[in-house]
Amino acid sequence: MQIEQTSDKKKDRNLKIIFGFLSVGLLATLLFKLTKVPGGMILSGLFLGGMLIVGIIIGCLILSGLLKLILRKTSFLTLLFITTAISFLVFHYKIYSPTLTIIVPNDYKGKINLVLSNVNKNILNVDNNGIGYLTEWTFEKTYSKPIVKQVNGKNLEKNLVGFNPSSFFGTTLGGGNSIKSLSFEIVPDSLIGQKQYYSKDWTKFVNKKLVLLKAPRKGIE
Repeated sequence: MQIEQTSDKKKDRNLKIIFGFLSVGLLATLLFKLTKVPGGMILSGLFLGGMLIVGIIIGCLILSGLLKLILRKTSFLTLLFITTAISFLVFHYKIYSPTLTIIVPNDYKGKINLVLSNVNKNILNVDNNGIGYLTEWTFEKTYSKPIVKQVNGKNLEKNLVGFNPSSFFGTTLGGGNSIKSLSFEIVPDSLIGQKQYYSKDWTKFVNKKLVLLKAPRKGIE
C-alpha cells in the first residue's frame, strides 16, 4: 500500500513538472503572438487576448476544482497545469496565422487583393491586376504580414503598406454573395510607408468562377 502511494505521488509530481513547464511555455508564446494579432476598435490584440487568457485561467481553476472531486489522487495544481496547457494549446490554434508568400509581376505597384475563393489551393502568383485567390480556411485565418517578392526574386518588404497600424490586411465588406478580399498596397520607393488609396475597380478583373459564394445559384451581388 505504501509503495502504491509512493508511486502515485511520483507520477503526480512528474505530471506536475511536465505540464507546468508546458503551460508556462505556451503562455509565454501566446503573449508574444498576441502582440502581432490585430485588435478591435481602440483596443490592442494583446489587451483583448489578455482578457481571454484571464478568462481561460479562471475557467481552468473552476474545472480543476471539479476534476479534483473525481481524480482524488491527482493534486489540484497538476490538474490546473494540465487544463491550462490544453486550453492554451487550443488558443494557439485559434490565433494561428499562416505567413503567405506572394509573387507579383516585376515592377508592380498598386493594390493587392486576395479574393475569398472556392479553390482547393491558394493562388498566390497574382496577375497583372494584383489579384490572387485564397481558400476559405486561409482567408479566415490570415492576418500576419506576408512575404512579397517580384517574379525576378526582388523582396518588396519595404514597399508594403498595410490597412492601418493595428491590422495589416484590409477586408472588403458585403453579403454572402459579394466578392471579398484581403488587401494591402505596394508603393514605389519614393512613397515608402505612405498609403496611396489606389481606386481602380479591381472587381471587374476577378475570375468570377473562382469566387466563393454562399448561395451560388443567386450569382455575385
